[in-house]
Amino acid sequence: MGSIDDMGYIRRSIPDIVDDMAFTQGIYTDEAMVEKMLHVIHELEPSGVGARDLQECLLLQLKHRTPTEYVDLAIDIIENQFDAFTKKHYDKLIQKYNVSNEQLKKAVHEIERLNPKPGGAFTGNNKVTENVVPDFAIRIVDGELELTLNGRNAPSLHVSKDYQDMLRTYKDSRDKSNDQKDAVQFIKQKLDSAKWFIDAIRQRQETLFVTMNAIMHYQEEFFLDGDETKLRPMILKDIADLVGLDISTISRVANSKYVETPYGTKLIKEFFSEAMKNDQGEDVSTLEIKKILQNIIEEEDKKKPLPDDQLAELLKEKGYPIARRTIAKYREQLDIPVARMRKKI
Repeated sequence: MGSIDDMGYIRRSIPDIVDDMAFTQGIYTDEAMVEKMLHVIHELEPSGVGARDLQECLLLQLKHRTPTEYVDLAIDIIENQFDAFTKKHYDKLIQKYNVSNEQLKKAVHEIERLNPKPGGAFTGNNKVTENVVPDFAIRIVDGELELTLNGRNAPSLHVSKDYQDMLRTYKDSRDKSNDQKDAVQFIKQKLDSAKWFIDAIRQRQETLFVTMNAIMHYQEEFFLDGDETKLRPMILKDIADLVGLDISTISRVANSKYVETPYGTKLIKEFFSEAMKNDQGEDVSTLEIKKILQNIIEEEDKKKPLPDDQLAELLKEKGYPIARRTIAKYREQLDIPVARMRKKI
């Protein structure tokens, strides 16, 4: 049909599909026939393919399930109370259907088992998974940090001895023709270019190493025990000043290089953060605050998740006077939904 997208949905209206078939395929039909064919597609596997929106996708899958008390309740909820379900107004649903908390929980579980992207199983196989090869490795040896540069960034380069011998042979020749002189000049130019290239690679290696070494020592507490709350505030200028390089150079290293640590492989950019003041007037990393915020949310009662103003109060009690709007910003950066969407039965 050509109108089903990668997720398995049909995003075009029936009249648009009728027009597309007429103009691109030379097939003349009407809306009733397309609607009839759409119902046929809805019976195909994977269940839910050909849906026009999420609600229809979930309904199609539920209707293919073996009927049970909880599947029937789930169908009714999606068909008639979809807005209340998506907003997690569970109290309203319990009251509407006159069911217990446990009955609603089992119906919601049936819905959560569904696949909102029924076409993903087919498109996913074509995606190439890119493996990250770390540019550096940090080890702890006898309580001390040890930094090494990945071999791909430190290749062993040298000028071929054959070309050096060839140059020496031409130079030592007693009878030098014009061709021999040109050959000597040509080989000398190529050897000089090779030596320049090797020097440039070595300088690059040194730049990479001194930059990562400065970052490693700046964040020594974190690298020794992996506690993210020990990450210090660190901006590009801090490292640029330490190593005497331009900020743009530090930025290129931070944004494109990875380091293998005892706690996983990390993008170097992740170690940089702005500073904020705690209630003692000390500079703390925004990464530290985000980690504490994440921990609070993970430990909250999911039946009564904490809104942003309460999260702000809890952080204030821990010594971090953060405004509610800042909490919202950090929560979004951590890809954590609002309290209502974190609610569970």
